[in-house]
Amino acid sequence: MMSRAERTPLTDWWWTVDRGLLAALFALMIAGLVFLMGGGPPVAERIGLPTFYFLNRQAMYLAPTILLICAVSFLSLRGIRRLALVTWVCGVVLCLLAGKFGPEIKGAHRWIQFGSFGLQPSEFVKPAFVVVAAWAFSEGAQRRDMPGGILALLLLPITIVPLLLQPDFGQTMLITMVWCALFFVAGLHLIWVAVLGVLGLGGVFAAYLFFHHVRERFNKFLDRDSGGGFQDFWSRESFRSGGWFGTGPGEGVAKRHLPDAHTDFIFSVTGEEFGVIVCLCLVALFAFIVLRGLKLARRTDDTFSRLAITGLTTLFGLQACINMAVNTQLMPAKGMTLPFVSYGGSSLISLALGTGFLVALTRKRPRTVMLSQKPPGTAPATVAGVMR
Repeated sequence: MMSRAERTPLTDWWWTVDRGLLAALFALMIAGLVFLMGGGPPVAERIGLPTFYFLNRQAMYLAPTILLICAVSFLSLRGIRRLALVTWVCGVVLCLLAGKFGPEIKGAHRWIQFGSFGLQPSEFVKPAFVVVAAWAFSEGAQRRDMPGGILALLLLPITIVPLLLQPDFGQTMLITMVWCALFFVAGLHLIWVAVLGVLGLGGVFAAYLFFHHVRERFNKFLDRDSGGGFQDFWSRESFRSGGWFGTGPGEGVAKRHLPDAHTDFIFSVTGEEFGVIVCLCLVALFAFIVLRGLKLARRTDDTFSRLAITGLTTLFGLQACINMAVNTQLMPAKGMTLPFVSYGGSSLISLALGTGFLVALTRKRPRTVMLSQKPPGTAPATVAGVMR
């Protein structure tokens, strides 16, 4: 047990970090390994890989994931902003390169290859974009000579245009929703809420008209009798056959028919083998992380920290909600992973970056430290004054 009397970077970190948040994140990682034992083997055998290939790879990725969360959580507010800005710039550039030169996978160019190593840059753009946008909004609120609101407005198209070129409508929609949440928290008038809502619906309709794969997914979702939605059928069937208590670990049938049972549809596999009760516990764990993050955001006096914590928490919660909504047939398929539960190297490392930012921002800091990291010449301001 670490003593409060010891003054080392490690003890300072331990007594200022939110340990409940950390415990919940680590619990998700362990749960992901357990659930992947059911969803991974059938997919691995189907494509000629060793039975526990995905499980072993996920366990291997967890070591750098935990190290990255801990390393990033040591950063100061200034360090968080700098790392996020560098990551966002590099991520947007790599997204452009992936759309132009990346391999085509399922009709999209979302990956970029570095030899035998594949990277999905859009995963890293998401948490970095949230922090950079929160930074722009907060600067606009605190400095009259800083056009933070304009910069925050420009950040969205700069970020989503490379994603649309890939195309990646799911990530575009997620980033846009998080940006709107930040805009609202930063003091958006209700009339602008309505305007953004209309623009959002217009964007979805435009995607339906101009993107073939989006139109196809919507049509399959709306017409369940079209015969093309076998994923929809088996994801729905998994919960029906699993019931409240499940068929037992390894006893599921749906995972042998779902092509992405280890990634997009891991929640369905969990529902069949472990039952609805375990799924509800998993939902409660995600809800705890989201509510804990929002509670900590409300407590902080720093404008940037409050906006960034809110945005990162919203990003984390929305991604989980979208994945679970797809699995339970509440919305069309989006190809989005369940945080820390689905298999994926890029997904895990990017989540480690985002949650590392979140853990760092939610650390208890003396008010003098918070003020000392603000740029000179700033004046106290409320968040609501950003876009008034």
